[in-house]
This record gives sequence, C-alpha cells and structure tokens, in this order.
Amino acid sequence: METPKSETPYEVMNEGGLIKSWTRGVPFEAEAKEQLKRMAALPFIHKWVAAMPDVHRGMGATVGSVVPTHKAIIPAAVGVDIGCGMMAVKTSLSSSQLPDNLHALRSAIEAAVPHGRTDNGRENDRGAWRDVPKPVAEAWARLQPGYQSITDKHKKLNRGSHVTHLGTLGTGNHFIEVCLDEKENVWFMLHSGSRGVGNRIGAYFIETAKEEMRRWHIRLPDADLAYLAEGSKYFDDYVEAVHWAQDYAKTNRDLMMGAVIEAVRATGLVPAFDATREAVNCHHNYVAREHHYGENVFVTRKGAVRAREGDLGIIPGSMGARSFIVRGRGNPESFHSCSHGAGRVMSRTEAKRRFTVADHVAATAGVECRKDAEVIDETPGAYKPIDAVMHAQRDLVEVLYTLRQVVCVKG
Repeated sequence: METPKSETPYEVMNEGGLIKSWTRGVPFEAEAKEQLKRMAALPFIHKWVAAMPDVHRGMGATVGSVVPTHKAIIPAAVGVDIGCGMMAVKTSLSSSQLPDNLHALRSAIEAAVPHGRTDNGRENDRGAWRDVPKPVAEAWARLQPGYQSITDKHKKLNRGSHVTHLGTLGTGNHFIEVCLDEKENVWFMLHSGSRGVGNRIGAYFIETAKEEMRRWHIRLPDADLAYLAEGSKYFDDYVEAVHWAQDYAKTNRDLMMGAVIEAVRATGLVPAFDATREAVNCHHNYVAREHHYGENVFVTRKGAVRAREGDLGIIPGSMGARSFIVRGRGNPESFHSCSHGAGRVMSRTEAKRRFTVADHVAATAGVECRKDAEVIDETPGAYKPIDAVMHAQRDLVEVLYTLRQVVCVKG
C-alpha cells in the first residue's frame, strides 16, 4: 500500500511489517525490498524499518536501512565494517593555491596513508604498517585495554591485524579526497572504518548469533537475521565489542586525516594553511541506544547517518560526482537518519562487465585519480544519481556545502 504523494515525502510498504522508504525518484531494486520485508516482519522491530534513498541489497542486511529494535540486536545488520563512516575537514586553502598538476598531491597522500591490500594481507601487505608511527602507537595504547577485555572472553578474536591497520584506508569503496566547495575552499575528506579487527568482530558475532538461533531452535526467513537478545549469554559481549570497534573506526579516521594534512603540508606545493576550521566525523555502519517514540531502543544504521536536528553529516557521491556536508532536520519518521551516500545501482561484478576503462576515464575527467581496470567497480555509473538521492531526502537534511573532488585516492 502506498500513501498519496501529496501526504508524505516517503513511500510505505506494509506486508507483514511496516517500511517507510525515502525512495521517490531513485532506483529501488526488488531484492532490496524483499530483504527489507523480511527484516520488518521480525517481532522485535520498533514501529517500522526506514529505508534511505541510497538503499540497495547488501550482504546480511540491506544497505541504506535504519533498524530500530526492542531488546535485541542483529549483528549482520550492523555488518562487518563496524563503525565505517566519513570525516571531512575544511581548510584555509583556496583552489587558486593548489598546484596546476595535482598528481604530486595524490602521490604524497598515497605515500602517507597505507591503502589497498597485497600479499593476502600478510607481512608485505601495502595496506598495513610495517613500522607503526608514534601517533598510531599512542592511539593504540588507549584502545588496547578494551581490545584485551574483549579477547580475554573471546580468544578466537585475538589474531590478525589490529595496531598495524590503525590509521590505514583499506579497499573497496574507501577513499581519501581533496575537494572544493562552492566558494573554492579546499576540503580534505575520507571514508573508512574498523578495518580487519572490526571485520573479525562482526563476522564472529554474526556466526555466534546464528549458533544461538540453532541452539534455541528459532527458525528465521533468512539466516542473516539471527539476533542476540538482551540478557542472553553473548549480548553484553557484543555490545562491548561493537562499541569498541566503533571507537577504533573513529580513531582510524582521525589518524588518517592528520596524516593527510601533514603530507600535503610537507609537499611544499601549497602555502601554510589551517585545517581546523570545520570538521565532521560520523559513522554510517553502527548501532546505538536511542530514544524514539517514547521508548529506549537500539537503532542500527546500515549505510545511514544520524541526522538529529543540528547534527552534521557527510553524504558522498562517487568518484566523479558531488558530495555534500549536511545538517540534520531531526525527522522522527526516519529515526533521525539520512542516507550515507549515493548507493550502488549495480553489483561490482556487473559494473566490471558493463563499463570499460575508457568509460571510467570519461566519467572521472578532471579528477586526479586511478583510471585503471582495477577500479571499474567504483566508477560513477555504478552508483545512483546523487542529485536524485539528495532530492528524495530533502525533508531529512539541509545542504550546507556542496563539494566536488579534484583528487581521489582509492584502496
């Protein structure tokens, strides 16, 4: 059932569970709808599930969804990139102060921040630190006691990278950009999360939740909807671990931003500048305790940003599209949320099949970035039109700055 367009800015589905979707004018794939319907039908959903305009089918749970729950959390809805999010900083530089050839700036950033993944993540992985820098070691010293507390209880998690991934970018859609706003002010912007350690925590507790469903003989329409109930054996451990990973992710972004700023300064290609004028650091894959419609609930945002009245957020486009610094309008029906980006309109496999390197070069004209076959799955055509996404959620956020990238570093 759909409400008349004149009454609400969102569409409504009510087939076993209520869904409100801010998807007018943007693609909304059938697979994502079915995935949301299965989620919304769970008995512990609070009110409804909200779908943002960048919604698309995801692994485990729908990307671009806001899931409020009573006394339960679905680990797969949080996902494995726990705390993934965005950070942006406005500088005192203007576009006229950037060098004509931006390749050296891109190279300096790539040298300062480990990115990508090689050697199957082993000792020669270019995406991890070999010699951990002092700021990273100091940050890890603060994070390490929490990690120890988690791994003392769940020893399987005490393996793989942790400090060597802190302050590193990763792969996929993670990026670092130099951008310009409408007044030609220079911004630095980046996207990353909790790296390998967050992935291990997410995957471990997703499987733990599935084991709990089997132990209690609970049958679900989708195994990825497995949940941990408040008061159960593993619930508090998951909450502790997920909040630690979210802290790790935020710290990761802070460290990378510091490295980017210092790398650009060290090039000598730009004059002295200030980089503390305005800063935003926000998660878009996380869970938090919040109060909505008179009740305290857990809100899981899987590819969505908190947008309470006055909250600052970042909604990036793609490698060749605009991005936005926004301020939340505090819309209660979206549970104070907005989209986390443009949202994929096709899978990575389909993008690689459909687009050529020549297509990608044309789509990223004017941007100093990689233009090779290995980044075709991130080409702008693989994403929804960001302008349509922003129009669909105009009642959720107001735009403060519109950014266009001039440099983009990909993992």
